[in-house]
Amino acid sequence: MKRVLLGMSGGVDSSVAAYLLQKEGYEVVGATMALWDFKDEDKDTSIEDAKAVCKRLSIDHYVLDFKDDFKGQVVDNFIDEYFAGKTPNPCVFCNKTIKFGLLFDKAKDLGCDYVATGHYALVEFNETSGKYEIRKASSDSKDQTYVLYNLNQEKLAKTLFPIGRYDKNTIRQIAKEIGLEVHNKPDSQDICFIPDHDYEGFLKENSNKKIEAGNFVDKSGKILGKHKGIISYTIGQRKGLGITFGKPTYVVDINGQDKSIVLGDNDDLFKTSLIARDVNFVEWTQEEVSGPICVYAKVRYAAKPAKAEVTYIGQGLVRVDFEEPQRAITSGQSVVFYSEDRLLGGGIIV
Repeated sequence: MKRVLLGMSGGVDSSVAAYLLQKEGYEVVGATMALWDFKDEDKDTSIEDAKAVCKRLSIDHYVLDFKDDFKGQVVDNFIDEYFAGKTPNPCVFCNKTIKFGLLFDKAKDLGCDYVATGHYALVEFNETSGKYEIRKASSDSKDQTYVLYNLNQEKLAKTLFPIGRYDKNTIRQIAKEIGLEVHNKPDSQDICFIPDHDYEGFLKENSNKKIEAGNFVDKSGKILGKHKGIISYTIGQRKGLGITFGKPTYVVDINGQDKSIVLGDNDDLFKTSLIARDVNFVEWTQEEVSGPICVYAKVRYAAKPAKAEVTYIGQGLVRVDFEEPQRAITSGQSVVFYSEDRLLGGGIIV
């Protein structure tokens, strides 16, 4: 019997994943990653909920203390990027370093053949190419492939996504039918370590970096007024600028060097190309990517895929040229590449 280490968040998705893996004949070991110390008012029940599910399904459960690693590799990067005028996606870094990094190491220690998670995604082996492929989940509204682009062939050979062919309602129904109390537990929202969604407050409380006021400027560099610090603004923002012009005005660029914020019209937010770093292709090495690749690219999690060409330009960088201009391309976010429902790769927008 193959043994699989399942990352369990205490939510309904990973809980049902445990049951589905059992039905497929795997020996399941549950692991809940302790990642952050929450305030009392934000009490995290993930460990207790996961433990209860494991007891109900008669599987072993481990609590893995990854708090130091999570802070050093995910949270500190999040803080540094924000203070540099960028808007990072911490889930991308968590998947790369923690869920598909440290969790894989733990699986080896526990003698497990596979690692599984409750992500809505699919892994398939292509007999013709001899490569593992990541495919979008059957339920497009829940698809989570955007945050999985850093996986490689070695990891995919040992990765299982048990719920990728189900929609959320079906997952909740299964949980209810098998008597799991988490069947109606609300989905986690946004960034797990900022449950109140107050990014600015979190950055102030968890960093000793100085918040410097700066200038609002127009495209020509003309000073328009003062802002309270670049951590309080994101590309595309219109409300809460603290400055009015009698017409809709947007944040179109943030300069982490001189702490200036460029304001402009909605039209100024549209760009036809970008450069991305730390690029990973799921099925190829960078050396294997020679000519331009035609893809559908997403510039943020909720963006609609848009037709584009990806060209490797050396030093781990690619240029992405879009057929149609894209709105509010943001440094620090990920650009992710698809061919129909197949995830090809992605990188960090610079």
